[in-house]
Amino acid sequence: MAIRKKSSKNPPVLSHEFVLQNHADIVSCVAMVFLLGLMFEITAKVSIIFVTLQYNVTLPATEEQATESAFLYYYGIKDLATVFFYMLVAIIIHAIIQEYVLDKINRRMHFSKTKHSKFNESGQLSAFYLFSCIWGTFILISENYISDPTILWRAYPHNLMTFQMKFFYISQLAYWFHAFPELYFQKTKKEDIPRQLVYIGLYLFHIAGAYLLKFSLWAVLFVLGRLLTLILSVLTVGFGLARAENQKLDFSTGNFNVLAVRIAVLASICITQAFMMWKFINFQLRRWREHSAFQAPAVKKKPPVTKGRSSRKGTENGVNGTVTSNGADSPRNRKEKSS
Repeated sequence: MAIRKKSSKNPPVLSHEFVLQNHADIVSCVAMVFLLGLMFEITAKVSIIFVTLQYNVTLPATEEQATESAFLYYYGIKDLATVFFYMLVAIIIHAIIQEYVLDKINRRMHFSKTKHSKFNESGQLSAFYLFSCIWGTFILISENYISDPTILWRAYPHNLMTFQMKFFYISQLAYWFHAFPELYFQKTKKEDIPRQLVYIGLYLFHIAGAYLLKFSLWAVLFVLGRLLTLILSVLTVGFGLARAENQKLDFSTGNFNVLAVRIAVLASICITQAFMMWKFINFQLRRWREHSAFQAPAVKKKPPVTKGRSSRKGTENGVNGTVTSNGADSPRNRKEKSS
């Protein structure tokens, strides 16, 4: 009876590109299920919750305002389903950018594994920040936040939002929620996971806080930077809302304009900005030390190397570290001559 020998070959290892393509295909199929559900009357009611924005309100036209009716939105528990769907969309876009842009650059540059992961992370964040900056600038202009900054605290609480404002918040939440499964899809190293979880959690905390507390200030963050963020935060929360007439906590109307909430919001913004600056300064200092350590060996002069024959001759003629011009003039030879 013939016994089959077990193959000693190792099982095939899936490449990084294959894993990314595989998970992107699965996520695309799940997203298509929700989109196809809109085509049938039975499933359309469920699919609409995931695909379209919920909790819309139609305000009739008035003589003072525009002649057309205004369509505004507020938030609710169904927004979690919308965030989930656009989280799938963010995963698909992430895979497209990775495959058709970043991977091609990586093949040409031949980065090491460490630089490869850093480049992928920085490339994805750069694309997201650029998109958010352009979209945030459009919101600032269209919503008149630049021409009239008092809108940030006037008529608070801002219970109703425009379509683009709510979609901006939904997209931001969806992107940062998609970063959690991407830690697995991108095969992130264990030592890099805590660092990424920190800034992902900070972004989600502030975006969700601005969305739930009805502060419109967060839409300015990507455009005006760290310093202007602190100035606008103090101006809006510390001075603008502090002088508002309605300063009572009321969950039914969505009014959170009380002293404790204002202090918590300002403290979280200031702590986050200080933490980011601290990380930035530490990074620059570490980079400066590495650069100094790299340049230090180049400054030192190498000691002259003597030829083997001359050094050997010097060793033969030397006694206790002294070198004589002739072997016959050594102390031992002079003693023998005198005797």
